[in-house]
Amino acid sequence: MPVFNEHSTLEEILRRVQEAPLEKEIIIVDNCSSDGSRELLQQWIAQGKMGEAGSGAPLRVIFQDRNRGKGSSVRKALQEARGAWIIIQDADLEYDPQDYALLFETASQQQCDAVFGTRLLPGSETRRHQPKTAFYFGRLGLAWLFKVLFQVPISDVATCYKLMKRPVAEALQLESNGFDLDFEIAAKLARQAARRKWVLGEVPISYQPRTELEGKKIHAVRDGWRAVRALLKYRFS
Repeated sequence: MPVFNEHSTLEEILRRVQEAPLEKEIIIVDNCSSDGSRELLQQWIAQGKMGEAGSGAPLRVIFQDRNRGKGSSVRKALQEARGAWIIIQDADLEYDPQDYALLFETASQQQCDAVFGTRLLPGSETRRHQPKTAFYFGRLGLAWLFKVLFQVPISDVATCYKLMKRPVAEALQLESNGFDLDFEIAAKLARQAARRKWVLGEVPISYQPRTELEGKKIHAVRDGWRAVRALLKYRFS
C-alpha cells in the first residue's frame, strides 16, 4: 500500500483491507508524507499495531527517505513481500478490498497468473455509473491503445487492482517510479504472457472515483501522456 498524504483515509482503508476475508500480509510504504500520515504510522508502530520492515509482523511499514513516487513505493514493498500473491492497494477509498475475493475467484477458476480488476468492462454496472469525466475517457483511450499495441483483450489497463503471483511480479523487473508503473506492469505482463505461458484474466470490480479537490493525485493530461509514453516504451523496447 503506497501512501503519500492520505491522512484522512489511511485508517479507514487499513481497516477495510484487514477485514477482507483472506490470509494476508500488509506492507505500507510511506513516500515522505507531510500531512500527518507519516506521524500516524509512527504512532501505530509505537502502540504495537504494526512493525517496521524486517520485524516479521503481518502489518509492516517502510518509510522512504525521499519522495520517489508511487512506483518506487510499490517496488520497495515487492522486495519485502513474502506472500504467494501480490496486489497493490491505493491508500484512498476508490477501490474496495472486498473485491479481492472476486480477483482470487477468477484466478482460481481460470488458472490465471494475473488478474485485472476492471472498471470498464462493457455492460458492467461500474462502467455504466462512472462520471463521464476526462479521467473516464482517458482510461478508455489508454485501454484502446493497449489493445492495439499488445493485442491482449484487457478492458482496463489503468486499474490499480492487478493481482499477480509473486514470482510473476518479480519476473517483470519493474523500474518505474511514478504512476506509469501501472502501465509498465500491464505492458510487461502482455509481452511475456505468450512466451512464459502466463494466463491473464479480468473481472469487474467496484469503483468510487474521487476528484482532484478531494485529493486525487493523478492529472488527466500530464499523467495521461506519461501513460502513453510508458506503453510505447515497453512495447518497442
